[in-house]
Amino acid sequence: LLSRRQRQMCIRDRYYMINREIIRLKVVQITYAYYQNGGKNIDTAEKELFFSLAKAYDLYNYLLTLMVEINRIAERAVETAQSRYNRIKVGEPPSTKFIDNRFIMQLEVNKQLLDFRENQKKSWVNEEDFVRSLYKQIIETDYYKEYMASAESSYAQDRELWRKIYKNVICNNEELDSLLEDMSLYWNDDKYIVDTFVLKTIKRFDEAKGADQELLPEFKDEEDREFAHRLFRNTLLNAEYYRKLISDNTKNWEFNRIALMDLLIMQIALAEILTFPNIPLNVSLNEYVDIAKIYSTPRSGAYVNGLLDAVSKKLIAEKKLEKTNN
Repeated sequence: LLSRRQRQMCIRDRYYMINREIIRLKVVQITYAYYQNGGKNIDTAEKELFFSLAKAYDLYNYLLTLMVEINRIAERAVETAQSRYNRIKVGEPPSTKFIDNRFIMQLEVNKQLLDFRENQKKSWVNEEDFVRSLYKQIIETDYYKEYMASAESSYAQDRELWRKIYKNVICNNEELDSLLEDMSLYWNDDKYIVDTFVLKTIKRFDEAKGADQELLPEFKDEEDREFAHRLFRNTLLNAEYYRKLISDNTKNWEFNRIALMDLLIMQIALAEILTFPNIPLNVSLNEYVDIAKIYSTPRSGAYVNGLLDAVSKKLIAEKKLEKTNN
């Protein structure tokens, strides 16, 4: 499992769910699994890659439905409190401000999310105790209490409350992480990235769009799907060439002593550098150095950076690679 620090790795702003950072991470994961399983069937491995990407998008939708389910638990709590008040007429009647929140009401009727819930048959029904525990955490927070006490009422305020709830209660929630891992092995390392996209979605919601508010699409376009396909295929089909480039530039370590994960990350990085001329060299290098810091040893980032830089410079000098850093 990734550490809390690793889960907070910076994810650049995007307006679609499956961006190239997720694709790179998934290619690393599936490439590692491919070699661990004996490296026999590329077609099967590629199907696994796209299935894994689809599962990440499922998680995005599933976490959006979690907010809706929290609100339903809140509705039941208010109904119970109202029934009690009707019987004894003591104190103040329960406030409905939280359950009347305009952002969450808009999310609840969102057409795309309703389609997901109907087609995927995903719900939090069997996790009611956990959802109730989240609601209890929420009502104890200062920002919830301030929201309920405020005389102001606006859609922006309603949306901001749920952004704070998601960021502070749902993100970095170890119990939720464990629950999701039990539901799907594919969600093991996905949540820390998917959380950032849920937060972006909350910020993008516009009251005027109502139930037609668009969620983030799975892929930006066919080009990104093709990026995943070509990156994965070239990583495996040209493995011998990429490993020779690495071996030829290994100085302080013998090739057979390179950690497997470091080797695979560099193999994938070289596949990207040599296959996609329009991606700036520094972008590719930075992405895979970051991945090495997450998935390999503490020293891997510097080692991978140094070796890839050496290989790239040699290829450029030999006119086998035409790249810019811009």
